[in-house]
Amino acid sequence: MKGVPRVALFTDAYSEANGVARVSRDLEAYAARCGFPFLCVHAGGATRMTQHGLGRRLELRRSGAAFRIEHDLRFDLLLWRHLRTVTRVLGTFRPDIVHITGPSDVGQLGAYLGHRLSIPMVGSWHTNLHEYAALRLGPRLAWLPSSLRLRAQQLVERRAFSLTALFYQIPRVLLAPNESLAQSLRMRTGRPTSLMKHGVDTRLFTPAKRDRHDGALQIGFVGRLSAEKNVRLLVGLERALRSRTDTAFQFVIVGEGSERAWLERRMTAATFAGVLEGEALARAYANMDLFVFPSESETFGLALLEAMASGVPVVAMARGGPTTFIEHRVSGLLAADDEAFVEAAVEVATDRSLRCRLGRSARTRALDWSWDAAFDRLYTVYAETAEDCA
Repeated sequence: MKGVPRVALFTDAYSEANGVARVSRDLEAYAARCGFPFLCVHAGGATRMTQHGLGRRLELRRSGAAFRIEHDLRFDLLLWRHLRTVTRVLGTFRPDIVHITGPSDVGQLGAYLGHRLSIPMVGSWHTNLHEYAALRLGPRLAWLPSSLRLRAQQLVERRAFSLTALFYQIPRVLLAPNESLAQSLRMRTGRPTSLMKHGVDTRLFTPAKRDRHDGALQIGFVGRLSAEKNVRLLVGLERALRSRTDTAFQFVIVGEGSERAWLERRMTAATFAGVLEGEALARAYANMDLFVFPSESETFGLALLEAMASGVPVVAMARGGPTTFIEHRVSGLLAADDEAFVEAAVEVATDRSLRCRLGRSARTRALDWSWDAAFDRLYTVYAETAEDCA
């Protein structure tokens, strides 16, 4: 291989409103800015190929057999009907690297073709599927004693991680968003694993987008409204604020998911904005006075970094991805558990000077996380993998 490697990305999500989709779109945009040959393969509502410069995008239509995983994510058991089409496109594009983002229908197709066509593969881990499986099981086992329910969840989490790790033994090189997960993957798969840093568009997400000037305190959340995001804790936070402060406040909750109806029935001071993207999302962030993110299963936490870039103080859990870029009491507050999370959020909500200080520091910290720097490193991994396999 000579020059920049030709990369074919098989991504779990592209048009959806989630972290994998945003990373995929930003990686595609980076390749276009740099003039790199790049192919993005993803599922959608139609089968079509588009091309801009050296970049190509192949969308594969999902069938009626696709079943729902989340409000905007599906798995198509019949996606393999596109095998000839994808094989033909890969033959024309001639990639040096196949990059798969997970064990989705598209990811499995990419892994098969990478193996069959002897194209070196890189696999990136974006979602803790094993933790999601355990957390979603919890409410279904509410009738069990807590000790038995915990044991069942732990068993499901271990088995799910083992199965997912089997898939990640297929690529030659792995990428993980935080060091703890990278170590786990090295031990379980035996594959070399590098950090895949994320970034944020600090020109899109900026305090300058704020256009709200009323005196009410606005507390925000952006993300999937599902069990693994621990969003039910928002109800507890609302109750704590109501009992401990006279300050007028309003929650703004951006996103969709299975927990939305439950939250709507129980939160009396909340506006549900649905899914927002682009400028609308940037304005929503900038108009927040506090961003709360109670998820305990984040591999990174892109929404947190977007809020920080918007100059908003953040409160998150002290585990997983958020610990990578949030310095406790400097650029945000990190909490060890649900109780500490509520306490931290109440503290920031009731202390204007603390909010201002954390918001300024959050913006400064976010400026160090550019997509270009993250993707420069990623292309180094691509090139090294391709050279090792030449």
